[in-house]
Amino acid sequence: MATVDATGLSHALHDRPDAPVCAGFSGGLDSTVLLHLLASDGVAQGLRAVHVHHGLHPQADAWAEHCRRTCEMLDVPLTVMKVSVERNGQGLEAAARAARHAAFEATLAPDEVLALAHHRDDQAETLLLRALRASGPEGLAAMRRWRGFGHGRLWRPLLDQGRDTLAAYANAHGLRWIDDPSNADTAYDRNFLRQQVMPLLRQRWPHAHSALAQSATRCADAGDLLAESDLAALADVSTADPNCLVRSRLSALPAPRRARVLRTWTARLGLPPLPAHAIAQIEADVLGARADAEAEFSWHGAVVRSWRDLLHAGPARPPLPTDWRCAWDGRTPLALPLGGLLRLEGIGGFGADVIVGARQGGERIVLSGRSHSHSLKHVLQDLGVPPWVRERMPLLSDADGRLLAVADLAYSADFDAWLRECGAWLRWDEQ
Repeated sequence: MATVDATGLSHALHDRPDAPVCAGFSGGLDSTVLLHLLASDGVAQGLRAVHVHHGLHPQADAWAEHCRRTCEMLDVPLTVMKVSVERNGQGLEAAARAARHAAFEATLAPDEVLALAHHRDDQAETLLLRALRASGPEGLAAMRRWRGFGHGRLWRPLLDQGRDTLAAYANAHGLRWIDDPSNADTAYDRNFLRQQVMPLLRQRWPHAHSALAQSATRCADAGDLLAESDLAALADVSTADPNCLVRSRLSALPAPRRARVLRTWTARLGLPPLPAHAIAQIEADVLGARADAEAEFSWHGAVVRSWRDLLHAGPARPPLPTDWRCAWDGRTPLALPLGGLLRLEGIGGFGADVIVGARQGGERIVLSGRSHSHSLKHVLQDLGVPPWVRERMPLLSDADGRLLAVADLAYSADFDAWLRECGAWLRWDEQ
């Protein structure tokens, strides 16, 4: 095996950040090489390391101690974070990774860079795993060298380097590292690829790792171009409300573009990723539903609904309990059942309690500039309020039962005049 000197591999740090760096340090070969490189190169101000203690192996405490000794030798501060790995229906690999990333995110300071030791062989394995899950271009892009992460950024400086190169560097510098015996267990998907599949591929195609990693890079480039077009298409079907799209415009897009726009839209709203079957169900049951239908698709606490010519997306929120009623003086915000707040702002209170409650049906309201009352149902329909929002809206009434306000959307004539005279206003915060 060829010897690789520090200067040669230090080229991997060519895009070193001008920011504090926190290195993820498992104590294994890859992260040991990365930490040694970073410490030797003086890559950034405030270099520190974090070791995540999963507690899954009898030697976990000994591994943490090894990491402490290594960091002391390199004069790098170390934080050991103990985590609890909750399966929650996931495989052990995925659950441990989720716990580890949550720990990294929790410890990362604003604008700090998290450096991880993934390399070219990891990239090739990740591409194959994603392909076996039928991923699109973004998934096949596998791991990015740089991406946003928590309060800062994630950096993989070794992504273009092979495992053999890292091993040569470690041996040339007399580094010591941990060999986790679980890495040999082919019951785990990645280990099976590493131990069984990749050696077989390299027998026939010695450059397999490099070729697969290059394919990931090309998929990343293609994904970036597609993402630009997705954003343009999303802008064309959007409304002033980011939670709403125009159904007729969305339906006019080609089906593959519609699917990408839906995923981009829900992601930008901060909703959980749409499951694999979601697009087909939204297309069949929601997007093409009648204008007056209340069609919906729900997943992981989020929901997409159709009404009239709009598609709505957001967190799934329950309606107000129909039997809920509460007296409120307006002096302090009123916490609503199941989440949300009602506030009176610009004045210290109503002067007398009002009654806040849920819709019962049949309510009527006298609007400003009108001489007779209107059905609240028709008022909300005219205002374009979707049915599921109407069920959540708190109503304000006086002691005699006269309707004063529908959340912060519609006011009676007398209540509207009082608010204007006092320079006050209502605000309904849904969460």
